[in-house]
Amino acid sequence: MKTWLISLMTVFVMLAAPVQANPEYEKWGAIAVKEAQKRYRADIIDYRHLGRIERTPNESEERFKLWVRNKEGREFGVYVFIRFDPSTDAIHSIRFSESER
Repeated sequence: MKTWLISLMTVFVMLAAPVQANPEYEKWGAIAVKEAQKRYRADIIDYRHLGRIERTPNESEERFKLWVRNKEGREFGVYVFIRFDPSTDAIHSIRFSESER
């Protein structure tokens, strides 16, 4: 009886556990990292999603800040701005801006 009750409780806990969905910006974060690695030929140490801006009905912008370490050991921030069509996900532009912080 005790084993059955523990098993039943385990099933309830597993069913009640929330399923974590991937954040909507995950795809754009991967693109930001890949493009920054290509541009700077550097390792990406960390990144933060800064948010999305709806610029027009046909254009949105995802914003990221990446922390980069180049081959010489210099560390610096890189802001990445990806503009795209939210209905098709077609990329319009990718812009980079360096920062010391």
